[in-house]
Amino acid sequence: MFIVGIDVGGTFTDLTAVDSRTGRVSWTKVPSRPRHEAAPSCPGSRALDIASRDVRRLVHGTTVGTNAVLERRGRRAWPW
Repeated sequence: MFIVGIDVGGTFTDLTAVDSRTGRVSWTKVPSRPRHEAAPSCPGSRALDIASRDVRRLVHGTTVGTNAVLERRGRRAWPW
């Protein structure tokens, strides 16, 4: 069983997996797809050679929203 972490960034999506039985850690980095942030998750999981049935826990994060705030990009959320 694996614990998988996915971090979607503006340029790359990072995936890390820990085999909870052996403690073995594996990772990969795949190109992100702007406006289709979930798309790299499947190729990344295939690159790690993990079947979805073997994932016990999935943790997902994104730096896309954080970067938009820090770089002051995007649309206004409130009409000030």
